Amino acid sequence: MFDAYRRKELVDAVVKSIKKLVPNHEVRLLHVCGTHEQVISRFGLRSLLPDNLEVIAGPGCPVCCVPAGEIDEAIKIATEKKNVILTTFGDMFKAPGSKFSLWDARAMGGDVRIVYSISDAVELARKNPDKEVVFFAIGFETTAPTTASAILNEPPDNFSVLVSHRLIPPIMELLLGVGETYFDGFICPGHVATIIGVKPFRLFSDVYGMPTVIAGFEPLDIFVAIKILLEQIREGKAETVNEYTRVVTEEGNVKAQKLMDEVFEIVDGRWRGIGRVPYSALKIRKKFEEYDARVKFDVRIGKAVDIRPECCCHLILTGKLKPTDCAFFKKVCTPEKPYGPCMVSSEGTCNIWYRYGEYPKTTNK
Repeated sequence: MFDAYRRKELVDAVVKSIKKLVPNHEVRLLHVCGTHEQVISRFGLRSLLPDNLEVIAGPGCPVCCVPAGEIDEAIKIATEKKNVILTTFGDMFKAPGSKFSLWDARAMGGDVRIVYSISDAVELARKNPDKEVVFFAIGFETTAPTTASAILNEPPDNFSVLVSHRLIPPIMELLLGVGETYFDGFICPGHVATIIGVKPFRLFSDVYGMPTVIAGFEPLDIFVAIKILLEQIREGKAETVNEYTRVVTEEGNVKAQKLMDEVFEIVDGRWRGIGRVPYSALKIRKKFEEYDARVKFDVRIGKAVDIRPECCCHLILTGKLKPTDCAFFKKVCTPEKPYGPCMVSSEGTCNIWYRYGEYPKTTNK
């Protein structure tokens, strides 16, 4: 199945169409998905595009977007509360808080463990009834339903969740309102759209006049999305198009949406280095607060520091800079010793560029 979306003759045909469609002026298209950036960089897709067509990465990494203050909360629970096992995904382990990471917290004596799913954390709580097990839940609409499902399935009393889920459409809307718009079209994440459907993305074309395409995760998916956006730009149109029709439907996964709505309320949330974004975060509803780690442990922290001195992650997250524009990239900041959050996760733009490199443009396209 995947081979069909990587066939050279099909990719070449779409790239040929892209080169015919691209206007004489510079065009910038913005995606908000770490997986899209992985595909673009891994397969060297930028090297096939015309020089005046740029695909830039936005805030699509779920680890990078977690504000330092929420990592500080997790560290505080792990190191200062008694009989606690703090669990989270591996990508969060080295994400820096204001001063320390969860890796550091374990070195300081905290019982911090990596799990592969929230179900693993629930099982750990059942096997350790004398311990409090906390799951640090991160991710966008794609992972929030699993958190909601675990809470609805009545986990043991010694289990709770530190929620750090974020929602994609609100941050996309914020980017449209940050000064002068610096891009010409949106490439939307197919996995998020699998959950929430096409409808929420129509806002960007219908209200803001921004050409918008929901794309899958193979090279051909991305090139077709670019082609559709260029066609809209050439024709002066702004529509929301679902390229990922083999997975995404208009309504999305209604069952998953109901799970999220039952367990969570939507609130304002901070995004790392970006600030407070209206209606972009999830909070456990009061009727389930027995599973809310913030309530259970009465977590209070001091002022958090999202971006360390000289770090460019906030500008990379918003597509204003590339990783190679940062003086620390590959020098002070590496995956082994990340200085900023964009270097930590396999979906972080700096981490991806470190692993795959940036492919040089060829000439005479």
